[in-house]
This record gives sequence, structure tokens and C-alpha cells, in this order.
Amino acid sequence: MGGPLAGVRVVELAGIGPSPYACMLLADLGADVLRLERGDPDAAPESTWDLLNRSRPSVAVNLKADAGRALVLELVERAEVLIEGFRPGVAERLGLGPVEVLARNARLVYGRMTGYGQTGPLATRAGHDINYIALSGALWPIGRTGERPTPPLNLVGDFGGGALFLVVGVLAALSHARATGEGQVVDAAMLDGSASMMAMTHALLNAGYWVEERGVNILDTGAPFYEVYETRDHRYVAVGAIEAKFYDALVAGLGLDPADLPPQMDREHWPATKARFARIFATRTRDEWEAAFEGVDACVTPVLTPREACAHPHNVARGVFLDAPRQPAPAPRFSRTPGEVTSAPLAAGSGTQAALAAWGIDASRQAQLREAGAFS
Repeated sequence: MGGPLAGVRVVELAGIGPSPYACMLLADLGADVLRLERGDPDAAPESTWDLLNRSRPSVAVNLKADAGRALVLELVERAEVLIEGFRPGVAERLGLGPVEVLARNARLVYGRMTGYGQTGPLATRAGHDINYIALSGALWPIGRTGERPTPPLNLVGDFGGGALFLVVGVLAALSHARATGEGQVVDAAMLDGSASMMAMTHALLNAGYWVEERGVNILDTGAPFYEVYETRDHRYVAVGAIEAKFYDALVAGLGLDPADLPPQMDREHWPATKARFARIFATRTRDEWEAAFEGVDACVTPVLTPREACAHPHNVARGVFLDAPRQPAPAPRFSRTPGEVTSAPLAAGSGTQAALAAWGIDASRQAQLREAGAFS
């Protein structure tokens, strides 16, 4: 593996959502990640649908068996990072909490992914992305005036506030561990991360530039120059012409005379201006508007479906997506040590023998583990 994280060994106690996505990112960037999960140690390495599990082998481990837990502790002695996404207390009950693991490897970074965090009155409460971003204040502002908040898929909690903050925390702690020899626990909560992502909104609220009402502010569809408009063919274009020069280009592209419009930042007239823009955008198809704004810095783009995005000329030229199957390419990009998808997501347990051997668990030890029920 030649990515920037080549040589970093990561033990992943398999979960769902943000923790596997975090491990996918680390693996795409060259880390040697072992995904430990219930599976068949003799399974053929057939590809599966779950892209979050790409770029790393799946090792069959039964965490409810003493031998399975013993294997995990053997592996953490050879690793620099462990990542788990259980509810608080579960890893401790398994005997695989930070106390036990750091006793075996004091330099280890122990990454923990939860919704509400390891502490606090809601720490052990069940939840999903929508619940965490509801409590962080990130969900409430998303939506249009007079309507309910709109869940932004599971991007803000699971992947933005969760996985990405976990990766940042793990890499920061890894840098510290390599410099000092001191491992530590990274408590990454989706609530915390999504709250952090609201820093700009809080700044605008503090300064009086934002009001706590949906759909009336500059970035929440309140402004006519930051909105999604329906086109004649019932598709959409996105407009983000915030700066004056971009707004002027937008107005010109719509065939309007600036003298016939109120000042751009006149909030009182935003609804009327938006209605006027909407009527104009409805006169042409999405592709016609794309052509009309081709080469014009008006911040107008077509709204593409996920499949359409794979075929857009810019994305094709840049290699944003990969084929067979279609999926996002590794990001970000590195000039010297590019990341890569090193394997498709593979059947649970199918990498057990080869991956353990590569980590120094030889055939004899694997036979002992199998006999003791570590794999099933």
C-alpha cells in the first residue's frame, strides 16, 4: 500500500455507519486495517454490496468467546489504532475497553464512535443520526420557511459529525503517540461533531446576521441568490451567487436589468425576487440553463442525481468516481502518496487466514484459535 498512511495498523471492531466509514477512509489512504466481525473463516473472497467495507480484509472473530477476545488483544499489541462503535460500556463488558487494551499496548490510540458520547445523561440512550443532530442544533435550521426541519440524509451526523471527526481525532492522537509514546482514548460523538460544524451559524447568530427562523437567512433558502429552482422539465438548478460580482452575472444570465431589481441584500424584497427568479428558471430546461451559464461565474449548476454525477464531464475528467461498481474515489488527493481502493468489500470472514498471517498470527496459532472457538 502506497498511501500516506502506509504502515499504520488499525484494528476495527466492526460496527455500522460512521465507524466503518472512518475505517474505509483510513484504509483508502493506505492504513492496514483489519475488520473484525462475525463471519466464516473459510468463506470465499466474494465481493459484497457494502462499499463502506472496501479496501480491507474481513477477519472472523467471535467477541463473545474467550479465545476471540484473546485474539483481539494479541492484535492490538501489533497495532497503533483500535476503532470501535459500540454503545458506552459494551467494550468494557467484553473485556476490550481502554483499560484492558492500553495495558497491552500503552502507545495505542483507542478511537470510540458513539452518538451522544461516552459521558452524560444520554450516553447509553439509543439513537440515530437524526436524533444526534436534533440535539446539537444542526437539524432545526435545515428546511424552508413554514415547513418542518428536513433531515439531510445521514450526512451531518453519521459521516460529517461522526466519522470525519473520528478520523481527525485518531490521526491527531496518533501524531501525539508517535512523538511521546503515549496512547489515549478518542471520544468522538456525532452530537459533538455536528455541534462543531455549526460554528459559523453560531457566529452569525452572535453577530445578529442570522435569525432562528427557517428559510429566511442567507444560506437556508431565504435568499433568492442561494436557492434551488425548478426548471421547465421538472428538474433543478442550484444557485449560490452570494458575492456581488456573481450575483450580477446571475442577473445578467437571467436576462434581467439590475435597475429593475431591489438591492441584493434587501431582505424585505427577497421573497418577491425569489418568485421572479423562479418564474424565469421555469421557462427553460435544466440542461438549457446549464448551457446558458456555461463558462459564466454566476455559481449556477445543475442539480444532479447520484448516478448523473458519475457521468458529469468534470467528475469524469477528475476521476471523482470509480466504476465496477460505481463508487466515490478516495479523497482527498495527495501529490506523492495517492490513496486507492485496494479491494472491493469482501464477504465476512473471507480474509481471516491471509490477513492474520500478515499480522504475525501463523498457521499453528490460527489452528489453536479455531479449536478454541475464536472464529465462530
